[in-house]
Amino acid sequence: MSDSSTDTSSADPRIAVVGPGAIGTTITAALHAAGRTPALYGRTAREELELLVGDERIVVPGPVHTNPDEVSATADVVFLAVKATQIDAAAPWLDALCGPGTVVCVLQNGVEQVALVSPHVGDAVAVLPSVVWFPAQAQADGTVRLRGDARLTIPAGEDAERIAAVLDGTLCRVEQASDFAAMAWRKLLQNAAAGLMALTGRRAGAFHRDDLGDLTRAYLRECAAVALAEGVALDDGVADEILAGFRSSPADLSTSILTDREAERPLEWDVRNGVVSRLGRRHGIPTPVSDIVTTLLAATSDGPG
Repeated sequence: MSDSSTDTSSADPRIAVVGPGAIGTTITAALHAAGRTPALYGRTAREELELLVGDERIVVPGPVHTNPDEVSATADVVFLAVKATQIDAAAPWLDALCGPGTVVCVLQNGVEQVALVSPHVGDAVAVLPSVVWFPAQAQADGTVRLRGDARLTIPAGEDAERIAAVLDGTLCRVEQASDFAAMAWRKLLQNAAAGLMALTGRRAGAFHRDDLGDLTRAYLRECAAVALAEGVALDDGVADEILAGFRSSPADLSTSILTDREAERPLEWDVRNGVVSRLGRRHGIPTPVSDIVTTLLAATSDGPG
């Protein structure tokens, strides 16, 4: 851990982004365009990041730092934008960047963000989960295209006010939700269904198939039953709403778990899909569709073979 302390009273807070992938690049570009360029940290050295928003091109100067030992001061706000499969690898960055006044905002999938990240943040004052709603896709040339509005949902409170202040006036809109758990579970259902894209190797257009639509509804109803056992009551029509969302999307819209499969990277199958089966077993709720989907995704991700 760096010996430098975090000055939470600074008018210009020190901001760090760990993991400048599609989501991290979007947050970084939003901050840069508003005059609040963050320090960048990741596993791959890059001289700049580039976000495409419609006809606009936002270029963020680097570099992306790759050595945690070079961090000289802690940050006021850290946006952690690595995938859940990369948390352990990002731990040295968190150790170097987090101090007694740091708020870590986790830009990650799942409903277990606080539990997974908290062991790695040392004296940070808070780990704030979030729901990322924006469709950002990495392009073959290394740029990132934002294919819709950027919106971030975080649980209402004092720590959320700090995140909202940092992103105020940027292209990323922040919502503070008193019912954050419901929002997080709804996004989990959307991500769980998107796992079917990784299994089929198809993009959003595949959901127009009647048979895949029926499977998706059955799967999402299982997920909603587990959410209810966890104390989160979702709308009765949530399965149909999520399916309709996929069907109204551009047919070529991808998702990060499909992109990872195409690139032969490890998949976030556990935090997006496995969690439903795990919690279902805890509550004694049968999840037959989830169990099959999770098994297939785990094998697709981790092998062997």
